[in-house]
Amino acid sequence: MHAQQAWPAKPIRLIVPFAPGSGTDSAGRVLAQELSQRLGQQVIVENRAGAFGQIAAELVARSPADGYTLFMTTNTTHGANPHLFSNLPYDPIRDFVPIARLGTLPFMLVVTPSLPVKTTAELLALARKQPDALSYAHASSTSLVAMETIKRLGKVSVAGVQYKASPQALVDLMAGRVQVMVADFATAMPQVRAGKLRVLGVTTARPSKLLPGVPPIAQALPGFDTTSWNGVFAPAKTPPAVVSRLELEMLAALARPEIERKLEGIGFEVDPLDSAAFARYVNEQIEHWGRMIRAAGIEQQ
Repeated sequence: MHAQQAWPAKPIRLIVPFAPGSGTDSAGRVLAQELSQRLGQQVIVENRAGAFGQIAAELVARSPADGYTLFMTTNTTHGANPHLFSNLPYDPIRDFVPIARLGTLPFMLVVTPSLPVKTTAELLALARKQPDALSYAHASSTSLVAMETIKRLGKVSVAGVQYKASPQALVDLMAGRVQVMVADFATAMPQVRAGKLRVLGVTTARPSKLLPGVPPIAQALPGFDTTSWNGVFAPAKTPPAVVSRLELEMLAALARPEIERKLEGIGFEVDPLDSAAFARYVNEQIEHWGRMIRAAGIEQQ
């Protein structure tokens, strides 16, 4: 009991399963800074990118359940991966305790500027005219499932190229080595603003307030909706008192207008869930992503 009362007595690691500069990494750094002040101990972001988040998830799952290793992740590790991979090195339910959901991340359909299209409908028309001439980049389950769903609904053939991280994929996209990508706001928007990429649509069913004037992909493909989310977990069996303290501090941080503005500035829509509601949501999301992956015809690896 004494150890629980003393928590936190040393710095805390916040493991992020994607590369620096990704949406989850950017949001994680905002949260880490705020938690450091609230907890009186430094919260240090560690990036462990690769294998659709499996490397980071396994690391956290096998870490001591003492409150000093946390996992800021997304629907990739805790929604899609159980349906994308036959032998996951972790169990998204059994190996983790949910602390809080932070919110959602709109993704957008972007193309290299040399591609002669300005709308989703024009991209589909070009892909039909030139079967297999285009390729798309993906570095997360959201970008993969979104593009495969676009292909299915749009009845087009576009080859996929997997990358370890979104920033690497965008380098090839801007260079024209691949032509299309569904990318997160934080990673892609600076390149869109600089004229190095062109945005065609957002993945959410309704327009996003973060991307005014950009239509939903659903305008060209009715029924299309792919929303990404992220939240924080701890290893299973982390003391309930530690989980409760973290939940309290995270929800308080997210309620601050200054934090909400910072997160919105990097393409993140704050929409918190507490630990119990987040646990229910994760179970629903595993089923939801399973349905989308099966419908898109993506084979398990």
